[in-house]
Amino acid sequence: MRRLPIRSPKGRVATPTIWVRSARHASLPDVDPQNWPPVSVVMPVRNEEKHLVAAVQRIMDQAYPGEVEVIIALAPSKDRTAEVAAEIVRQHPQVRVVDNARGWTPVGLNLAIAEARHDILVRVDGHGELTDGYITLAVQVMAETGAANVGGVMDAQGRTPFEQTVAVAYTSRLGLGNSTFHLVRSPAGPSDSVYLGVFRRGPLAEVGGFDETMRRAQDWELNHRLRKAGHTVWFDPRLRVTYRPRSTMKALARQFYETGQWRREVVRRHPETATLRYLAPPVATAGVAVGSVVAPVGILGLLGRGPLARVRWLAVLATLAIAAPIGYAAIVTAGAALLRRELPWRVRWRLPAVLACMHLSWGAGFLRGLKR
Repeated sequence: MRRLPIRSPKGRVATPTIWVRSARHASLPDVDPQNWPPVSVVMPVRNEEKHLVAAVQRIMDQAYPGEVEVIIALAPSKDRTAEVAAEIVRQHPQVRVVDNARGWTPVGLNLAIAEARHDILVRVDGHGELTDGYITLAVQVMAETGAANVGGVMDAQGRTPFEQTVAVAYTSRLGLGNSTFHLVRSPAGPSDSVYLGVFRRGPLAEVGGFDETMRRAQDWELNHRLRKAGHTVWFDPRLRVTYRPRSTMKALARQFYETGQWRREVVRRHPETATLRYLAPPVATAGVAVGSVVAPVGILGLLGRGPLARVRWLAVLATLAIAAPIGYAAIVTAGAALLRRELPWRVRWRLPAVLACMHLSWGAGFLRGLKR
């Protein structure tokens, strides 16, 4: 991992006044309205031609009282992201671009952080759009709590019926379980992780920054190290970032498959992080896969065909395995039908397939793990 420098805008080691107290103190001074600390927005981007302008414009529209700079870490892209970024730099002098030749998100984040001049670091992704007042509120919450990282809700919003369906799945317990930053009703307080986040440079440098070997799940892994080091990761539901979901089933499946692979890597490195929520998708995936393969063999055996034709009791047992895929399909379909939301029919009828894609892709990735 690259060790990140702790530096002030002038390059000196510094501890801003907003960091003087830790989360262990009972109270913290309010942010001085006449002297808001400057912030650096760091953006790792790749293939974001369609979303980058909107993401940067939402940063420009923040009306934050202090200075704001934006560092875009540009990875090799297959679309016109580089040209779009260059045009943004021409229009906004406070935006700079650094080259992320390796392309990985954590590498880009560390490069952008190293380039940043300020000590409060706001992470924004190319798919994300900050809501009004996000940076101001995050700095206030950071001052009040002394947290090393402050973040809020991933507010998934789709434009097409498919994207809208994915957004509904993201923000439902049936979709991503009891994940705090996906659920608007989660209360404010210490959290295992938050979406994106606003960091203090000091604690971030103390734990070594983002792990560049974690191509996905790097945010969760970093927050785990921050908490192990005694720092607080704070969730506030008032902080929202609009997220644009994947636009096709294939892209969604790939996203969740890779996320599942890297979640397993987090569990391998930090076994104490394994929870029932993370283990449920691979268990469901294994059950559906085994049932789908074994049950037909059992049915053939009951019909007097195949390898189980002469072992009737085993054929019966194998046939019962059909309960796994049928049961899973029933749960997902019923859950989608009973979801207490006013949903357009074009969204609701797609929901079971989208939920299954998310669950089974994540589970398959977790079971497969990373190639070594």
